[in-house]
Amino acid sequence: MTADDIETAGAALACRALELPEFAGAATVAAYVSVGGEPGTHALREALRARGVRVLLPVLLEDDDLDWGEDEGPGRLAPARRGLLEPEGPRLGTEAVTGADVVLLPGLAVDRRGMRLGRGGGSYDRVLARLAAAGADPALVVLLYDGELLDEVPEEAHDRPVHAAVTPSGLHRFTPRPR
Repeated sequence: MTADDIETAGAALACRALELPEFAGAATVAAYVSVGGEPGTHALREALRARGVRVLLPVLLEDDDLDWGEDEGPGRLAPARRGLLEPEGPRLGTEAVTGADVVLLPGLAVDRRGMRLGRGGGSYDRVLARLAAAGADPALVVLLYDGELLDEVPEEAHDRPVHAAVTPSGLHRFTPRPR
């Protein structure tokens, strides 16, 4: 996809995501800064911040766990390991995510059951385990391109289903399976 295609898809994703009631009522959203060809998060993050929503962004730690910082806008992002962009402000700790109403998860694909295929680093698996251990129950949402909603993706015992996937053409809700 060209940079223009990614930006256009990102704008469509933001519009679709903002249709989810979970975003409408959110005071805090844990998001991430998309890089490369990932579905764009910029437009959604900007729209949320314009609404007064506190947006948290991940900070990749040496052990691949995630600390969090507040999104203060594109001018307050710094280059980090693995080509990522991270917030420049103070670190809020790994537990900060447990206060989020919505957690936006990166993913390569999601299947019709809501199972997410990540990049394999395990950072967000740790986030999901941390949320469960804290008894936190935020909405789990993934932004995808239309072709990334699949019939089935591989899963492991520790994987958890997401509640919704947003594509440029629509919203897709899932009923998490009992485990």
